[in-house]
Amino acid sequence: MYLEFYGLKEKPFNATPDPKFLYLTPGHREALAQLTYGVQEQKGFLVLTGEVGTGKTTLLQALLQKLDSNTAVAFVFNSKLTFDEVLEYALHDYGVGKTEGSRVQRMVALNNYLIERRRAGQNTVLILDEAQNLDPDTLEQVRLLSNFETPTDKLIQILLVGQPELKEKLALPSLRQLKQRIGLRCAIPPMTTDETRDYIRTRLRIAGARDLNIFDEAAVRRIAEYAEGIPRVVNIVSDHALLIGYADQTRRISRAVVERAVRYLEQGELPSRQARPASLWRWPMPATWAAGTVVASTVGILGVVALTPVHWADVWSSVVHSLFDLARFARQLMGG
Repeated sequence: MYLEFYGLKEKPFNATPDPKFLYLTPGHREALAQLTYGVQEQKGFLVLTGEVGTGKTTLLQALLQKLDSNTAVAFVFNSKLTFDEVLEYALHDYGVGKTEGSRVQRMVALNNYLIERRRAGQNTVLILDEAQNLDPDTLEQVRLLSNFETPTDKLIQILLVGQPELKEKLALPSLRQLKQRIGLRCAIPPMTTDETRDYIRTRLRIAGARDLNIFDEAAVRRIAEYAEGIPRVVNIVSDHALLIGYADQTRRISRAVVERAVRYLEQGELPSRQARPASLWRWPMPATWAAGTVVASTVGILGVVALTPVHWADVWSSVVHSLFDLARFARQLMGG
């Protein structure tokens, strides 16, 4: 909707984890380097943690792009699976044909697959996303997969990805053997204000913007304050701010526009440019009254247009904006 108005080729603040829009803060770069090293050096168990929305899944997509064709990856993103279901899912991702049968048969099939790959000089990775939701028993069974090894190497690298609660779960006494096998830990920290500014500008640039200062400095600081360094929240607020800015036909997003976007996210209502008493937002005006108000106002505007010798382009612009504001006001009065 707002793409052409702001000179964008695509939406800059989509919530999907598109690696093309990956912005690497120092924390992201360090985590990505550690994960890449851990996989290449066959460290066995790896752990990546970060708050909700910090970009863990996007970072994983970037990791997959860095791994060469000699690395096979199974990516299990459903954290409600039992161990047998995780095993079946992994075998399917690896392309192992026969996954039916007992757990023992599946484990033998996986072990044979891993041995064949190692003989060919190839690596194998299992990624478990949202691992903080896995049952301790499932995690303990996953630990047993690390027993697939040679005297010198691990046959499979297992990456546990989750929210900070994952660290608490791994500290459970029943999982102490798994905790001892973790070869590498890394975490994604929240973004600073400066990083938030660079993040916004980077996404605007990738989306094709010629003007990277669509959000003024005060707007950026407010977004950083509200988002608390979480990229997903930055995306949501920024997208709403652009939509409101487009509705207002303003080329520069100010702090005031961001405040309106924040109020919408917090309260579920899109506030007007000037705050009105709460009673007016839901005043039960009959639909016929509201419609009559809009029609009468429209007639009045057109009457002024007919009697006033002004530039027609400016008049038409004023009429359109007036009708837009009147329609929005009518919807607000009717509670819509």
